[in-house]
Amino acid sequence: MSTERLPMVVPAPGLPSRVRIHEVGARDGLQNEKIAVPTEVKAEFIRRLADAGLTTVEATSFVHPKWVPQLADAEQLFPQVRDLPGVALPVLVPNRRGLERALGLGADRIAVFASATESFAKANLNRTVDESLAVFEPVVRQAKDAGAHVRGYVSMCFGDPWEGAVPPRQVVRVCTALRDMGCDELSLGDTIGVATPGQVRELLDLLDEEGVPTDEIGVHFHDTYGQALANTYAALEHGVTTVDASAGGLGGCPYAKSATGNLATEDLVWMLHGLGIETGVDLARLTATSVWMAAHLDRPSPSRTVRALSHKEQ
Repeated sequence: MSTERLPMVVPAPGLPSRVRIHEVGARDGLQNEKIAVPTEVKAEFIRRLADAGLTTVEATSFVHPKWVPQLADAEQLFPQVRDLPGVALPVLVPNRRGLERALGLGADRIAVFASATESFAKANLNRTVDESLAVFEPVVRQAKDAGAHVRGYVSMCFGDPWEGAVPPRQVVRVCTALRDMGCDELSLGDTIGVATPGQVRELLDLLDEEGVPTDEIGVHFHDTYGQALANTYAALEHGVTTVDASAGGLGGCPYAKSATGNLATEDLVWMLHGLGIETGVDLARLTATSVWMAAHLDRPSPSRTVRALSHKEQ
């Protein structure tokens, strides 16, 4: 069977004409890998992702090396990739010290990481939700004063391994707090992959009611229960045009043991292209990049699209 002309393009009414993929493979995808990935390999990974047409590639995190050893080389990595033309390179910062390190290297897109639940805030940040928001407020202000774009991640938006289902208004409270302190963009995270499309629609509707513009919202789904693409489709129907994904389906969360990989960028691109939605991504190049990285990690990619397309080429 030839797949040269697949997927067949059949647009669906009411969906965006273009989606920006916020590629998280180099940061969220690699952060939980047990084997240290050399800095040069990470830099080449980012360059290959950019060459495949991804215009937003989250590069690294300026967190203390003790907490995420895989990203201890942020100072060495970022200068190797910061001048990629036409590519935004956000970096995650946990506090003002991390922000100062990032700004000192020329980073102009910053992300902070909040939790919608008390249990995960305690496990991930060792603070309550309100205490963590208080820490982020001066970070966001300083980043904005420096002219940086700031993204606010909100984790555990749909379910928490300790607390169970998360009330959507609890999520909205954290989202509006981040927006009020100056975040330009919010990313709604299904950290343990338990969301279903009805939950996604409900949360997005509530954010609408609170005056949070849909064009300031991104979605970040994990595929633990196989719902990531269905949840993405629900978000697209609402008008969301920013979707987080990880090349090859890399990733998990070191503080949420039930979290499996992120939505694979290739699986997302296959669906979007089949719907006639532009991404600017060359799927063949992206697949080759994920196969290349899987070889460095010495294990196959979990992405179904990567497996299907790479098997075809063998």
